Amino acid sequence: MEEYRIADREPLMLHIDYSVFLRDDGLVVVDRRLLPGEVVEVVCTDSEAVARCIKDMVVQGAGDIAITAGYGLYLAARSIEAGGAAGELPVSHLYRTKEMLVGTRPTGFHLAALLDRIIQGIDWEAGDWSGQILKQVRRAVEKQRARSERTGFWAETLLVDGDVILTHCFPGPALLYMLKFARDKGKKIRVYSTETRPYLQGARLTAWSVSQLGIGTTLITDNMAAYCMQQGLVKKVFTAADRIAMDGTVANKVGTFQLALAASYHHLPFYILGYGGPDTRTRRGEEIRVEVRDPEEVLRFQGVRITGEEVAGFYPAFDLTPPQLVTAVITDRGIIPPGDMGSYWDKE
Repeated sequence: MEEYRIADREPLMLHIDYSVFLRDDGLVVVDRRLLPGEVVEVVCTDSEAVARCIKDMVVQGAGDIAITAGYGLYLAARSIEAGGAAGELPVSHLYRTKEMLVGTRPTGFHLAALLDRIIQGIDWEAGDWSGQILKQVRRAVEKQRARSERTGFWAETLLVDGDVILTHCFPGPALLYMLKFARDKGKKIRVYSTETRPYLQGARLTAWSVSQLGIGTTLITDNMAAYCMQQGLVKKVFTAADRIAMDGTVANKVGTFQLALAASYHHLPFYILGYGGPDTRTRRGEEIRVEVRDPEEVLRFQGVRITGEEVAGFYPAFDLTPPQLVTAVITDRGIIPPGDMGSYWDKE
């Protein structure tokens, strides 16, 4: 495990290059379902394998999912160049691959937005489509790193010495940058992290990563948050967003809405790490399609069924938090009121 802590107490989840990267003829994805107990590499040699990785939650986190899909498009282009798409026009094959990858996680907009930009940026007459795609993916990786760092920079300004924050699911590297900046300034911050059933992203990714920064971390089950607020154990809440509508509605891991309700009741600020701002194509929250996943994912835990055979399951993977419950959205360009998402572009 120690070899995956890169340097200066940087956790594995701080940068996607630590867990999703090209090696030889394949894309290596560190299986986030098994962290932190095991570091297992899944090697994808084609776009179909990448799609399975995304669908099966091998990779998690909206931005990292998008980058992984970008690499999937690269593998598809490489296959075309090697003669692997006989009988199909290259343009048609890559568009079909793009739609397959987008269909793996329909709620978040980052994946579709990145693949659209990559496709639109290809010079079809110039050839070397895989090389063109790879350049765009690498630019996206660097842009994601810079965007995460800037979001973390702005988020840190909301923290004071002695703060105790609550997180939900895996809010991405901006959370880690926020805490790293606070630590480096001498602010003493503690973190409560919800476990986040059924894939335990809060336990496997967030709590573990925060602890790697040397910051005090406490793991709680998903149904303990309101109690912790009631007892004065939490001062602020930070989550991320898989999509933000122009009206300020936030789509994020299911459970976010109930945390926002509890925070509002207890008069606690509820912040969204919004990275690159809202999705301009989504005007209102009701336009966001909530992904409903296989109910077997909640009927089983680590492969073992946890209830009777006749019991049904239900798993909406996301929920929608109305803007009235959001204190502010923190982006790479600054801190924005949820009712003024259009001002994101004024901050350029």
